[in-house]
Amino acid sequence: MKRGTLIVFEGIDGTGKSTQCGLLAKSLTDRDVPNIALAEPTRGTWGTKIRRLLSEGRQGISPQEELSWFVNDRKEDIELNIMPALQDNKVVLMDRYYFSTAAYQGALGLDPDQIRLENETFAPIPDRVLIFLTSPETCLERIESSRDQKSAFEKLDYLQNVQKIFKSFEGSHIRFIDSVGSLSEVHEKVLSEVEDLFEFGHK
Repeated sequence: MKRGTLIVFEGIDGTGKSTQCGLLAKSLTDRDVPNIALAEPTRGTWGTKIRRLLSEGRQGISPQEELSWFVNDRKEDIELNIMPALQDNKVVLMDRYYFSTAAYQGALGLDPDQIRLENETFAPIPDRVLIFLTSPETCLERIESSRDQKSAFEKLDYLQNVQKIFKSFEGSHIRFIDSVGSLSEVHEKVLSEVEDLFEFGHK
């Protein structure tokens, strides 16, 4: 069955993935390609619980329970947003998806491969996964300069483990992007990694 295209932006906070997700949405719109940009955790019931956890700390929530919140949030997102857009033949751009869950929960001691496999039993598999890489030290500096407080997830040794898991992911649909450089330079790298999914040229 014909469906739209699913492109996922992944990486630790501070790599610039959210900005690049927005820039690709603009590029697609400029080329009259119907698209929708979504982010996880969502603003739904489960996503709101997760966001509170990120800002206030885990407060005794186990990694397994936290994982179940992410899964519930994603199932809701797929049903309400992702699948309807794909069935409508749109390009769906995701700022975080199940690769983030596998990397972040994996760094808490859960099995990242198992998390990925379990998610793939219900979640549409992306056509392209863009994993943004910048040194965790640089990412923390960016986060500290742009926000009043760091989230509970943003500790250097933890982020180093998260990035290590991101780097371990394999598949022909997975591409790694060195996100050092100007916004336009990184955007060009993004375009070069997704242009084969579309009819348009590079420029």
